[in-house]
Amino acid sequence: MPHDISNLLIEFWHDLQQPDLFWQVGALLVCLVIAFFVDRQVRGRAEASGRAWRFGQGGLQRLAFPVVALVLVLVTLPLLRHRFPVHLLLLAVPLLASLAVIRIVFYVLRQTFGSSGWLASFERAFSLVVWGVVALHITGLLPDLIDMMEAVVITVGKQKLNLWMVLQGLVTVLATLLVALWVSGLIEARLMSAADMDSNLRVVFTRLSKALLLLLAVLIGLPLVGIDLTTLSVFSGAFGVGLGFGLQKIASNYVSGFIILLDRSIRIGNVISVGAERGQVTRITTRYTVLKGLSGVEAIVPNEVLVGSVVLNESFSDPRIRISLQIQVAYASDVGKAMEIMLEAAARQSRVLADPAPKAFLAAFGDSGISLELGFWIADPQEGTLQIRSDINLAIWAGFQAAGIEIPYPQREVRLLGTGV
Repeated sequence: MPHDISNLLIEFWHDLQQPDLFWQVGALLVCLVIAFFVDRQVRGRAEASGRAWRFGQGGLQRLAFPVVALVLVLVTLPLLRHRFPVHLLLLAVPLLASLAVIRIVFYVLRQTFGSSGWLASFERAFSLVVWGVVALHITGLLPDLIDMMEAVVITVGKQKLNLWMVLQGLVTVLATLLVALWVSGLIEARLMSAADMDSNLRVVFTRLSKALLLLLAVLIGLPLVGIDLTTLSVFSGAFGVGLGFGLQKIASNYVSGFIILLDRSIRIGNVISVGAERGQVTRITTRYTVLKGLSGVEAIVPNEVLVGSVVLNESFSDPRIRISLQIQVAYASDVGKAMEIMLEAAARQSRVLADPAPKAFLAAFGDSGISLELGFWIADPQEGTLQIRSDINLAIWAGFQAAGIEIPYPQREVRLLGTGV
């Protein structure tokens, strides 16, 4: 701009007293009206297409107005500059540019974090900061503020940092982190749509890509503002001590998570038991694994526990499991008939597999009766075993009653010594 921004407001005030101001207002209104209609066209095409544009939904629709208006104003400036004062248009440029920046940033945030509730509050706060910087720039106070921040010097190791450099570093790193999160979101979407890839490998590659992109963002962002990366070595010793004492469990869980995801010993959908917890694996993260029990209660198990404990995986290589029922009949009962009833009760259940077929065994001769065992296989342990046990027991009970087979009560023979009884 040929005019000093610090004098822009004063010159604009002079323009207000001149009739040429109407040409600036008219030109600005024309730019805004054209941008408004372009914005309407973009929104209309997005809705008429019948599908959400990956970039257009919440992206082009929000960027169309400020970007088109900014381009039109920049094109209008050289056309009017030699005929009329253009201070109003010069004021519009940073305002429209800041509006475009705000919408670009929050487009990236929405693509990364979704429609989170905190984004609305953060957008208002971020907008106030951006408009505040623009106001300082227009009024000419921003250079003085920068000089004040540069006067505050911080010594870290051998490098001297000032407050303005640190602030630039934070903003730059934040911007690169947002871009990294956006790119990692795109990579995650592509990986999750790869149906021919194992689910655990998809999760591993997603986590690794996000971690590498975030690290790359920090490594790129800090040198851009002149902060030497070797300065961070000052904090490495303290971080190592903190990791050794306070973060060792967290680090162990993360390492265990990658081990589980890579060796694929536990997968999404497996029914596992660890300690007192049993349930279906619904989620595996790098820190914990979620087990959903039959009651609907979800157990969050640290990955370190899964790696360091014996895990019963009911569907590791074969989802079929064997269930056994223990039943006692009286010694006077027809054992063959009882075993036949038990086999028929199991065979009538749709969840019981025909191969391997159910089998009945005479397990032992007990104190009160003969112990029989019924063994059968099911292929859907994630549905639970209580219902199938109950159904088969009810069928056996009905069959025993119809056949007159007695299930004995516990019996004890008591003799009183010295009474002749």
